[in-house]
Amino acid sequence: MTQLLRNREKKAPLRDRKPPPALESIETGRQIRRRRLWKIAGTAFNLAILLLSVVILVRTFATVNYWELRAAIQATSSHQIALAFLFCATSYLSLTGYDAIALRHLGLRVPYPTTALASFASFSIAFTLGFPLITAGTVRYWIYSQAGLSAAKVASLTVVASVTFWLGMVLIIGASFVARPAAIAEVDHLQAWINFLIGLGAVGALLAYLVWVARGHRRMRIQGLKLELPGLGLTLSQIVLGLADLCSAAAVLYFLLPSDHGTDFLSFAATYVLACLLGIASNVPGGIGAFEATMLNSVPAPSPEALLASLLLFRVVYYLVPFLLALALLGAHEGMRHWTSLREAMNHGTDED
Repeated sequence: MTQLLRNREKKAPLRDRKPPPALESIETGRQIRRRRLWKIAGTAFNLAILLLSVVILVRTFATVNYWELRAAIQATSSHQIALAFLFCATSYLSLTGYDAIALRHLGLRVPYPTTALASFASFSIAFTLGFPLITAGTVRYWIYSQAGLSAAKVASLTVVASVTFWLGMVLIIGASFVARPAAIAEVDHLQAWINFLIGLGAVGALLAYLVWVARGHRRMRIQGLKLELPGLGLTLSQIVLGLADLCSAAAVLYFLLPSDHGTDFLSFAATYVLACLLGIASNVPGGIGAFEATMLNSVPAPSPEALLASLLLFRVVYYLVPFLLALALLGAHEGMRHWTSLREAMNHGTDED
């Protein structure tokens, strides 16, 4: 009997045989070491960006005349401020579409006021405090769970909304690098033809993604979460929304710049997106430091004080004001929810009497 079992084991196909436990542990050890190396490399990259940003900011602030900075802030016209708030509202309105598209893709029905509140509050808080997976995810779950969504559905919604953001970024980088390679060369200090190739690569990657989702290859797995990405129609809507959001956000800062900056909007939008990418890579809340350093080193201005004044006003208009408004709306939402529960309880008690 023992000899018969041994013969069957010898005749078994190689694909059916399990690797020895020692080989499994070695492979696991290799994967762990690879993950550790990638983590160390990512941390080193983040620290390098942060250190470079600090150096640029320290050098800039060392030469800043604070009286001239104050004068530059006061010189900003009410017309500039009004345009900045208008495009800020347009950007955050586009962001509510991120959640609306994700909900439609997931086949979930949530009233638009609830969607708008969850999107606006989660994005504005995440933009200011950073750590979007924690801050934005917590706010979204708090609001959407009251509408009956599970944690898995909220996680899927967050991933789809993030894809919308990145699709818009890729399109802006591709279009601007192809259309303005020489102007972008003054920012990234690369040859114009290299920037042109980068733009073609970004556009090609976006087209390849569209073909990929159009052919139905949309299933993916992210940290144990199984997700199906939107199809071609919704993906095109994602691109339009991402483009509208990022262009509106860039316009906030663009119209706060001094009138004689001499930068066309398409080149500026590419610079803005690159600054956002470095801010995200620095892993600092709001990308503060890395974003400002990139702009100070890239955008022409009559003086450092004039550009720094525009950046400070941008932080107030696009980050601080929406953040405070989101906190107020969340407080009002929670107060109304508790008041409704109390009123229902009182009505129920009256009915029983």
